[in-house]
Amino acid sequence: MTTTSPITAPDHRRVTKSAVRDQPPARRRRFQPGAGRQHHAGPFAYFALVVVGIGSLFPLYWTLVAASRTQDEVLDTTPPLIPGGNLFNNLQAAWEQANLGKAIVNTLIVSASITLATLFFCTLAGYAFAKMRFKGRNVLMTMVIATLTIPPQLSVVPLFMMMSDIGWGGQLESVIFPTLVSAFGVFFMRQYLIEALPYELIEAGRMDGANNLRIVWSIVLPVARPAMMVLGMLTFVQAWNDFFWPYLALNQQNPTLQVALGQLSASYVPDQSIVMAGALISTLPLLVVFVIFGKQIVGGIMSGAVKG
Repeated sequence: MTTTSPITAPDHRRVTKSAVRDQPPARRRRFQPGAGRQHHAGPFAYFALVVVGIGSLFPLYWTLVAASRTQDEVLDTTPPLIPGGNLFNNLQAAWEQANLGKAIVNTLIVSASITLATLFFCTLAGYAFAKMRFKGRNVLMTMVIATLTIPPQLSVVPLFMMMSDIGWGGQLESVIFPTLVSAFGVFFMRQYLIEALPYELIEAGRMDGANNLRIVWSIVLPVARPAMMVLGMLTFVQAWNDFFWPYLALNQQNPTLQVALGQLSASYVPDQSIVMAGALISTLPLLVVFVIFGKQIVGGIMSGAVKG
């Protein structure tokens, strides 16, 4: 008589544990408790944020305080920490002494022209270096990056002579045209488009019959908009605050804002309250631009941070 052993069900629990134990460490880490949990900031993080915030805002606050005081109060051994009542008088004096009205208009023209041109040319060049295939691409990109290592002071004398020969001495064109394209902008847009722009979108556009200009307008520019916002803000701030080259290329009758502010402190004993009032005037447009476009700029920075 033959006896048959009872059929036992497989031990699913044992198989599951062994399977999890045999998984490689990288995959097991995904199932660890607490993975994906949000971390809450502690008291030290809030304290550090408060300190950094105060340290960042204090120079602007001190500019406001000094611009609203007199020269004697600013230079006192115990400087004031509360705004005074002389703000509008100092703003009017700075506006009249440095001809800030014309300087602001010139600075807006220069900054806007440089920003728009930089965004246009750097986006086109970044797209070409990122997604187009042509001979010498790597060599040209290396040359573009190598220009970042050259100090701008080395090109001042030949650039000044070139602007004088063209007849742009003292004109805004001498400040605008040498900075229409930046090597940093080309490199920045190239690195962004390498990750953010897939080849499938470009091929789909070509299959629909779009030429290169149509692809750039309908595909590249919408994809590159976050990076363009960041680059545009950085370029605008740099052009607005530029002092060295406009001081050499322009004259006192046709200055930019930073050159005009230099006139306020050019006297033997400059009035620090009036100088601070002029600095406050030059800072307000930048704050307005950041308030208007701050959300898009921060979104562009975060979008670039998660790429790759």
